[in-house]
Amino acid sequence: MSNVSMEKISYGGWPNCLRLSNGTIELIATTDVGPRLIRFGFVGGKNLFKEFPDVGTTGGESWKNYGGHRLWHAPEVRPRTYAPDNSTIGHEWDGTTLKLVQPVEWITGIQKEIEVKLDPSANQVTVLHRLVNKNLWPVEFAPWALTVMQGPGRAIFPQEPAGKELLPVRAMAAWGYTNMADKRWTWGEKFIVLKSDPAAQTPQKIGLGNSLGWVAYCADGQVFIKQYPFDSKARYPDFGCNTETYTRGDMLEVETLGALAPIEPGGKAEHVEHWSLHKADVGESESQIEAGLLPLIKA
Repeated sequence: MSNVSMEKISYGGWPNCLRLSNGTIELIATTDVGPRLIRFGFVGGKNLFKEFPDVGTTGGESWKNYGGHRLWHAPEVRPRTYAPDNSTIGHEWDGTTLKLVQPVEWITGIQKEIEVKLDPSANQVTVLHRLVNKNLWPVEFAPWALTVMQGPGRAIFPQEPAGKELLPVRAMAAWGYTNMADKRWTWGEKFIVLKSDPAAQTPQKIGLGNSLGWVAYCADGQVFIKQYPFDSKARYPDFGCNTETYTRGDMLEVETLGALAPIEPGGKAEHVEHWSLHKADVGESESQIEAGLLPLIKA
């Protein structure tokens, strides 16, 4: 069994990043800004996460899209959702779990925390997202975990299993700019696929009620899988969506959301994702996706 190591490193121009590794996969978190996870991949391999030109910068009063994995609160609205994460954050390491803690957002009165636990012997990571209401009044929000993937690549979402003939089996939301005829979409019987295209600068986005609780991203012979809980009794943002995806150019976001609920003063909302990383080639057809991808989904 390998051990998980944590070391302070410089990365992308930030001098105080933290690298977690079990010898096979690695993850890098920022502390000069954040909370952010800016790199994820195999040791010595490519970064599966997108990095934007703001990487390495700090400060400023506007939100910066550094890329990587971040925590927001939904529903999306300015200025609340776009509170900057441009300053130093705190962190704790107990030998197994790295905890990243942002100062209370002065715009919102909400504090963001991310806890990362890397499996010592498998290509798996548990990421706990926590929003704490530091206001003196209740606030309604949902934890929103957004991972910006480096393209070109494709996100794969499961279609819902068949239900009663006369009743719908899922919610699906479209944005004003969503074009279902766009060639980046594939609307299959068993899967929905969204591809990123560096030459396509018009955005595309949908949201889904995903009771199966997984999404996969495939690129260059690697498969990144997120698995997360679904509560049939919960109320989710954006017409009932716990899964969303967005692409523009060579980036593609795989996003998951927790339940939307009023959080009392001092209360918290938590949302957990289970990540896994695989070396696998997943074909284009539905039968190839089913054969290549589904065995990698942890039951």
